[in-house]
Amino acid sequence: MYEVKMRNYTMIPYTNRRYLDAVLDHVVLFDGATGTQLARTALTADDFGGERTAGLNEMLLFHRPEVVQAAHAAYLEVGAEAIETNTFRANRLTLAEFGVAERTLEINRRAAQLAREVADRYAAETGLPRFVAGSMGPTGQLPSLDDPELSIATFAELAAVYAEQAQGLLEGGVDLLLLETQQDLLELKAAIHGIWQTFTALDARVPIQAQVTLDASGHMLTGPDAAAAVAALAALPVDLIGLNCSTGPEEMRAAVRQMLALAGRPASVLPNAGMPENVDGQAVYTLQPAPFALALGEFAAWGVCAVGGCCGTGPEHIAALRAQLDARAVETEARFAPTAIPYLASNVQAVALHQEPRPLIIGERINTQGSRQARRLVLERRYDALVALVETQVGYGAHVLDLCVALTERDDEADTMREIVKRLALASPAPLAFDTTDPAVMRAALESYPGRAILNSVNLEGGEARAREILGLAREFGAALIALTIDEEGMAKTVARKLEIARRLYALAVDDLGLPPHALIFDPLTFTLATGDVETAGAAVATLEALHRIKAELPGALTNLGVSNVSYGLTPPARRVLNSVFLYQAVEAGLDMAIVNPAQITPYADIPAEERALAEALIFNRHPDALAAYIAHFEGLTEAPESVSETALSPSEQLRQAILRRRREGVEALVEASLAERAPLAVLNEVLLPAMKEVGERFGAGELILPFVLQSAEVMKAAVGQLEHHLERAEGVSKGVVVLATVFGDVHDIGKNLVKTILVNNGYTVHDLGKQVPVAEILETAQQVGADAIGLSALLVATSQQMRVAVEELQRRGLEIPLLVGGAAINVEFARRIGAGYAPGVHYCKDAFDALRVLEAL
Repeated sequence: MYEVKMRNYTMIPYTNRRYLDAVLDHVVLFDGATGTQLARTALTADDFGGERTAGLNEMLLFHRPEVVQAAHAAYLEVGAEAIETNTFRANRLTLAEFGVAERTLEINRRAAQLAREVADRYAAETGLPRFVAGSMGPTGQLPSLDDPELSIATFAELAAVYAEQAQGLLEGGVDLLLLETQQDLLELKAAIHGIWQTFTALDARVPIQAQVTLDASGHMLTGPDAAAAVAALAALPVDLIGLNCSTGPEEMRAAVRQMLALAGRPASVLPNAGMPENVDGQAVYTLQPAPFALALGEFAAWGVCAVGGCCGTGPEHIAALRAQLDARAVETEARFAPTAIPYLASNVQAVALHQEPRPLIIGERINTQGSRQARRLVLERRYDALVALVETQVGYGAHVLDLCVALTERDDEADTMREIVKRLALASPAPLAFDTTDPAVMRAALESYPGRAILNSVNLEGGEARAREILGLAREFGAALIALTIDEEGMAKTVARKLEIARRLYALAVDDLGLPPHALIFDPLTFTLATGDVETAGAAVATLEALHRIKAELPGALTNLGVSNVSYGLTPPARRVLNSVFLYQAVEAGLDMAIVNPAQITPYADIPAEERALAEALIFNRHPDALAAYIAHFEGLTEAPESVSETALSPSEQLRQAILRRRREGVEALVEASLAERAPLAVLNEVLLPAMKEVGERFGAGELILPFVLQSAEVMKAAVGQLEHHLERAEGVSKGVVVLATVFGDVHDIGKNLVKTILVNNGYTVHDLGKQVPVAEILETAQQVGADAIGLSALLVATSQQMRVAVEELQRRGLEIPLLVGGAAINVEFARRIGAGYAPGVHYCKDAFDALRVLEAL
């Protein structure tokens, strides 16, 4: 039976899990908008207790309780199973605006009691369970931002506000606590903390249903998209994850799909009655009950376990939805993954811990202990320049950023961390790893960060008590951890010792404290091979073997290495080659992520064979003179030599090499020189496109990591930009109109850009929507421009599912537009599978030329 067991602050058993059992049995129907129903009664200021509290619906609990109970009854009468308490604004901060903050406990207790009375009466009359959801709305604070008025409440203060409200609701008898219309991830995290403080204090526990609100573009008010919000919530101890308010069901479609894919637990959806329309200064909701119910019935068929209505919905909407659910008879068994998919989240987007191909890159250049530039910027408090450094790392392909702010010159690490985290959370799409040894600094960082981060790191050097403290922080905030193989005896050098410590940490974290296995990222330690010490000559071999054994013996756990440690003490050219070869071998051994500067790594296949052999002899300790031979080879070099003398190459071949070797400088001049050898279209078709195709093939074969591909793409863009001055489009009318996009959740657009170039220069009109484009936007554009075909690109397996959604949406909207799909994650079988039954066809295109051939055939 499903139960949230992971990351609970304490293992408090449910004292009431009736509601959770119900959502596991069938789709539970919530009520509609409480405020909408209350507004149907003519009310005066006296009904709210006077002018000061006029409009505060919570005051009706004392002055017109029968009106509140009648609103509850109206929904139960038409088949609702769960009703929300009239406490949406009943938190101390909001109530203080009306001068009644001191009545917070009383208001929440009273609201729960009144709802309980009505629910129990209907349960007795019908013999069916009825549930009371304790409504907990936002406070009006936006702690993720840096606003002098809206971001003044601290994490601890917000947690206390929600703890107090939860207490009143629990004492009044609610079956669940419903955090709804949440607009700021950091406030939502504080609210969950506060609720668990109350669970602990009262030794009581009910399910938590946490719902965020997204705008029509699919983002929370403070920035996170649906995937980031769900990924952050999925790491926290909540029982249901959901969406409500802001939009109608149609605008939620893409977000609902993402939520079901990422939540790892039951999901809820409570939309408005469509998008609000401004009529004489009033918000009017026009979506009628029938289409509202039809859309939510479809969501239930997808796997949503709880549905209902928000603003603008009334008993008529819930009655229609009751009929829809009864007609569908949707069961919820096995409709969600029992274990959350391992993702990190920034305040912008989610990032999968499992990258395809490996590894996930953790950028190391904003670490004051490893980067002189970062150290200087933090010391001088030049935080804007630090943000620029972050942008450079992300541009090079870093998925996550390792942040360390420790300085021997200052003793304000916690305050500095808090300030920098706030800035980076608003500026960086990449999630953060907090690199510190101080649990107080870790807490400061976690209380300032909206998303799901990594703690770097935990070990057993200080014994299990200290490790428990750090593991407890990870559990409390839903963070992942880098776990170092260090114990009371020091750093593990042998494979056996590395495994022994990893097993201890795994047992402590997973078996004892309830962390999910994928929250643990084991670093079996990398030691330099530059000492010449016989005892450390086999260190790299031990590390590689430990990586393999950890992956095999500790199910679900991930692995990481600080790659550059292997070359410490060598010259820069020697370090670059050794780091690059070691990274390649580590990935082969099972490495999931690496702390590395991507700009200082060379693709394995680009390293001269002689240097690869020398590096591998050193790494695998193949002979006693391996280190001496390696050092001798690089002695006197200031940079790594090239394997090919390029001065004798033709301009076209130099241009090709520029793309393959990611050399942006001077590429425009190479394009111009190549035009002396061949026609513009020949430069494109015979030099540039084959070069990028080779890059793509090497990426697919695992020879290149993603940062290298992105860098090659930047060179390609510059070259094509220069070449376009010389290209002429085919004469005559357009051959057809094509809409191109990289699917939502995917930031890679290399293949799509190549397709655009080919199609435009062969007479097609192309509307390029860019990357991370929601399906709804793609289809709406296609309709607007009268598209003859749609082309979708995806690099990752996870994001390729958006193509399936596109086919379903095309069919639902009655559109007959051929769909072209391509990318590293796509193959002909996938296209055939998702296109089954779609008459216009789903056509797999293995490259840009294939896309042209498909369109010509169509």
